[in-house]
Amino acid sequence: MKTNHNNYLNLAFHIAERNLGQTGLNPSVGSVIVRNDSVISSDVTSINGRPHSEFNALNKIHNCRGASLYTTLEPCTHFGKTPPCVNLIIKKGIKKVFYAFDDPDLRTYRKARDILKKKGIQTRLISNKRYKNFYKSYFKNKKKNLPLVTAKIAVSKDFFTINKKKERWITNLQSRKISHLLRSKFDCVISTSKSINLDNSLLNTRIDGLNYFKPDLFIVDLNLKLKKNLFLNKIIKKRKTYIITKKENSKKSIIYKKKGFKMIFINSLINKDNFKLLFKKIYKKGYSRVFIESGLTFLNKLIKFQILDDLYIFKSNVKLGKHGKNNISSKYIKYIKSKVISVNLKNDRLFKKVF
Repeated sequence: MKTNHNNYLNLAFHIAERNLGQTGLNPSVGSVIVRNDSVISSDVTSINGRPHSEFNALNKIHNCRGASLYTTLEPCTHFGKTPPCVNLIIKKGIKKVFYAFDDPDLRTYRKARDILKKKGIQTRLISNKRYKNFYKSYFKNKKKNLPLVTAKIAVSKDFFTINKKKERWITNLQSRKISHLLRSKFDCVISTSKSINLDNSLLNTRIDGLNYFKPDLFIVDLNLKLKKNLFLNKIIKKRKTYIITKKENSKKSIIYKKKGFKMIFINSLINKDNFKLLFKKIYKKGYSRVFIESGLTFLNKLIKFQILDDLYIFKSNVKLGKHGKNNISSKYIKYIKSKVISVNLKNDRLFKKVF
């Protein structure tokens, strides 16, 4: 019977998805070891990026000699903080290696095949269209030294983002759960002091299985107007939280530092170059995937300056009419061409725009 390699690669991608957004500047990789058409081991890149998935999967079992290794990304060939995975693959007696993407890291790029071939190990790159965008963030990281920037916004059926009634939410509970799931796939969240002051939000993940996972938080607060009595102030020491503010506020920032906030100083945030410089600073701090959760004012700037890579739009089935409000025009959201995501949100809908 002919082996369906994509079945095992699909499984490897499912495993890799487990730690997506939690492996720092290293990609989240999934590895599956197969012998006699049976999976005998599997694993994912560890939290914070080490050990790699191949190391984890190969060391789970005593004997994998003669087996095949399926991995989502080309095995590393360079010495870093750990030895290269190809060395362990050779040592463990793996017979065949299949992977879905070449590693864009120039220290490894297209080198694994030659190294393994010299040791008699068959190696094959198998393109997997189903997961063609899985490493979108990693490829951008390596090419531009910038993080992937993804945003989400919730709108009513008539494109309002603020409900003037006392109700806090525009979309339903199911949409909010999916929003929390999306948040868990990123290593940091960026919001604004205006949004956080308004919602008193924690920006963690409050769903079963991911309860209270806290991506690190960046707050754009150019004039240091963050309120003192917010929920997030009570957990500041349990989570890295940065305040992005103007350089001229360096003296005023001392009180924030004493509370536990970390400070990032910028000259301004008014044009595309300012934003690119800010995201380069964030990338240098070790963040590869950024999730934007803000109001329309900040989001419109990101769209205008072509900073976004992806945008998720949660759209309610309810019109707010005279109870709806926007602090700025919603034209970018209203007329943006986006694709419907097939997910059950009851009466809400989810759209995704890839820029």
